[in-house]
Amino acid sequence: MATGRRRMAVTIDPTTYETQGRHLMIEAKGLTKYYGDTLAVNDLSFQARAGTVTGFLGPNGAGKSTSMRMILGLDRPTRGTAIVNGKRYHELRHPLRTVGALLDAKWVHPNRSARAHLAWLAKANGIGKSRVDEVLDIVGLTSVAGKRAGGFSLGMSQRLGIAGALLGDPEVLLFDEPVNGLDPEGILWMRKFMHRLADEGRTVFVSSHLLSEMSLTANELVVIGKGELVAQSSTTDFVARATEQAVLVRSPQLPLFRDVLTAEGAELRDENGGVIVSGMDSDAIGELAAKHSVTLHELSPQLGSLEQAFMQLTGDTVEYAAH
Repeated sequence: MATGRRRMAVTIDPTTYETQGRHLMIEAKGLTKYYGDTLAVNDLSFQARAGTVTGFLGPNGAGKSTSMRMILGLDRPTRGTAIVNGKRYHELRHPLRTVGALLDAKWVHPNRSARAHLAWLAKANGIGKSRVDEVLDIVGLTSVAGKRAGGFSLGMSQRLGIAGALLGDPEVLLFDEPVNGLDPEGILWMRKFMHRLADEGRTVFVSSHLLSEMSLTANELVVIGKGELVAQSSTTDFVARATEQAVLVRSPQLPLFRDVLTAEGAELRDENGGVIVSGMDSDAIGELAAKHSVTLHELSPQLGSLEQAFMQLTGDTVEYAAH
């Protein structure tokens, strides 16, 4: 298997990214951002569509947070555009009713209660007070709504940040590392919650370093490295294209079959009384076994993981590597 990064050529037809007559909900076109002489994001283009959880992945320093800040109008692009619902963020008439975001869970006055913090946000955006109690209930903070946010754990702060993102009942939601600090029950709740939001037709764009969780949460992926697009595809396709083809083979005639497989150019490694065969699919292995009258007890394609695929495609874009 090659060790260098391989870019995945993915052609995206904008007509496939429409839901109920609405066009792409988030679209970046040629986003570029310099901080002085430092290039943080370089000619980055991607889409996130309605009705889908899109995972935003990349090594530390890849430009994920900078990209999300540009989408939300917090940083001005040096070049390129980021649009939501067909408009730049500052052009939206009611931003919080269109886009909800959680970028920093600790962005809250420590002496304000959870309810007071949300009430302030609601009033500033023309949202009724009743919505405050609704979102507190959604995220499970009703019982601590009167407590100071400064005393919250990171997990509770994450839930408060999510409540703030939901205040305007927006069509588009951006979450930066939303499961940081959550316990296993909280992570499971967040996963199901994002799926529910997408099932309602909303756009969910989420950044996370927990690759195992992203493999269960995201339908599609946008993967970047050193500020550039590495891949955009479905999660399944990303893993399949980036990881090696491998099949687990068990047979009572394994020593004989080993020689046959090796002669055909396959690569083998031992695995729990069998061998993992790389470079041949299960159909080819089965036909080869039949040709040589080899009895097979197991012939199982081995699925790669998101972690394997991520490391394969972004390994040379890691800014800080330990040795």
